[in-house]
Amino acid sequence: MTGQFGLYVRHTLKEGAVEAFDRLVAVAAEGIREEPGTLVYVSHIVEGQPNVRVFYELYRDRAAFDEHERQEHTRHFLTEREALVDSIEVDWLTSITGKAPR
Repeated sequence: MTGQFGLYVRHTLKEGAVEAFDRLVAVAAEGIREEPGTLVYVSHIVEGQPNVRVFYELYRDRAAFDEHERQEHTRHFLTEREALVDSIEVDWLTSITGKAPR
């Protein structure tokens, strides 16, 4: 498990952008499911904060993340989300111990 690379991404969405953002994520997720180095990619609703989406992403390693970033579905998502978000916060994570998919 040591060396897996992850992200915690918090998107605060513009008023009225929730449905469009969730659709955009769903389209991107179709391609992401086929990425062999992407172990976990999940968008979460935050209880009591309807305009917030939190992503947890886990990759085999940094190279797998870099490959994910080069994919057309990812590039499309990153470009299109700009019109839908007020702010984005990213925490970069490197695993040291625990339980995770292989």
